Amino acid sequence: MKITIEEVNYIAKLAKLSLTEEETKKMAEEFEGILTNFESLNKFDLSDIDLNYKDENLKPLLRKDETSVFEDKKKLFQNVKSLRDNYIEVPKIIE
Repeated sequence: MKITIEEVNYIAKLAKLSLTEEETKKMAEEFEGILTNFESLNKFDLSDIDLNYKDENLKPLLRKDETSVFEDKKKLFQNVKSLRDNYIEVPKIIE
């Protein structure tokens, strides 16, 4: 399936992206590759697959909750804008 530059520009506009002409051409090629993969998937016959099949023996896998202490507080809070007594200060959002 051929993707045009106009279609890529339209998608970029919807996503509020500003792309250069070179990036637009590259994106068009990448979209074409993705759509080609979907076209190859459409060739498979899936009519004999039961979409309502559910295996009752399957159980969700849960990991055990484990607490740990992070020793390097300076590294932990390195990207925090405002810190007071080892607590992160956030702006008030409820009035």
